[in-house]
Amino acid sequence: PVTITIPTGATLSNVALLKRARKSLPWLEILVARQINAGTADPAAMRAAHGRLVRLVDGTTVSKKGVKAAADGEVWRVHAVLDLPAERFSAFELTDESEGEQLDRAAVIAGEIRIADRYYLQPERIARVIAAGADVIVRARWNGARWLEADGTKADLIAILKKARGRGYVDHPIAIGRDKAPPIALRLVAIRRPKEARDQAIAKARRKAQKNGATIKPQTLIAAEWLILVTSLPKEIFSLNDIGALYRLRWRIEVAFKYLKSGTGLTRPPGETADMAKAYVLAHLLLILMTEPLLAEHLGDSPRREAA
Repeated sequence: PVTITIPTGATLSNVALLKRARKSLPWLEILVARQINAGTADPAAMRAAHGRLVRLVDGTTVSKKGVKAAADGEVWRVHAVLDLPAERFSAFELTDESEGEQLDRAAVIAGEIRIADRYYLQPERIARVIAAGADVIVRARWNGARWLEADGTKADLIAILKKARGRGYVDHPIAIGRDKAPPIALRLVAIRRPKEARDQAIAKARRKAQKNGATIKPQTLIAAEWLILVTSLPKEIFSLNDIGALYRLRWRIEVAFKYLKSGTGLTRPPGETADMAKAYVLAHLLLILMTEPLLAEHLGDSPRREAA
């Protein structure tokens, strides 16, 4: 334990406080890391993971402070990894808007299952994650990759989906082409949505096209009927239902971000530098990590888990 003694009547000027806040970043990172590593595994581990660590990768944005920053759409981008079943952040990074989402931004833990949304359908980065000893489940767009059959010929994803409409699912060997390296051998897993969900997805796609002043493609309407995933997990161990169940866990990190923003009042971090903004965000994250065990003790569960 560390004891801090503050002399009676001591004062700090705004400038002195600002300097100390800037220098607090390494200390806050250590505290957050300790809290992250203090999580204990949920005894009711997800059956679909077959005992393996699940890591949800996602990002969110926080608007920068100031009228000009808001007018220019400037944001701080939060990159994070949420581990399951412990349901704890295991990686956390803050950058400005110039850096986008990267599937391999956080170090890979051998044996993990890394799950991400369609923005992370990044062939080179998927290959790096797999080469480091992990597996992936990533959502896919019908036109988001250079699709190849197992024999290297061009794959028609829309034709595959249309053919499987009656069956309602696809579990098909697929590959993603790369410019300067061999294709990545993966597994295409697609699950047709229930009719109500299909209608909603198609309506959403139409609204988006109308908003952008574009003519919607027939292929987009067909793809909207499906949840389309690619994975490196073997079919012999992980069934199609396992893949679908694991991907649905991804919403937990979105709930975590929502709680980070609304539950702790994280909006427009003060300061114009990444260090100051990161100190502010880390302090909010630390608040969540320290208070959730106390809340769970009285409420019976994590607020994020309850929301998810």
